[in-house]
Amino acid sequence: MPYEIQLHESASNEIESLRVFDQRLIMDAIEKHLSHQAVVPTRRRKRLDALIPQFEHVPPIWELRVGSFRVLYDVDEASRVVHVRAVRRKGPGQTTKDIT
Repeated sequence: MPYEIQLHESASNEIESLRVFDQRLIMDAIEKHLSHQAVVPTRRRKRLDALIPQFEHVPPIWELRVGSFRVLYDVDEASRVVHVRAVRRKGPGQTTKDIT
């Protein structure tokens, strides 16, 4: 059973501020990588147990790597909902903690 994906307002605003090319790239990656196995670690997905971001979330927070962007999300396993909380650009030399 696939996960429902909810794009929260802050993440939506961050995506809308990007180039259309990047918007499509990110939305395609969200659909492809989070709709079926959102809580399975892969080369692109990892759980960030030590991270305490500045935005509203329900621990644990997960990260999806999409090129130089990071999609930060949490998952409600009981209702099978992925909550996309933030989309940030990660520059060279920056850590995930630096962008949250």
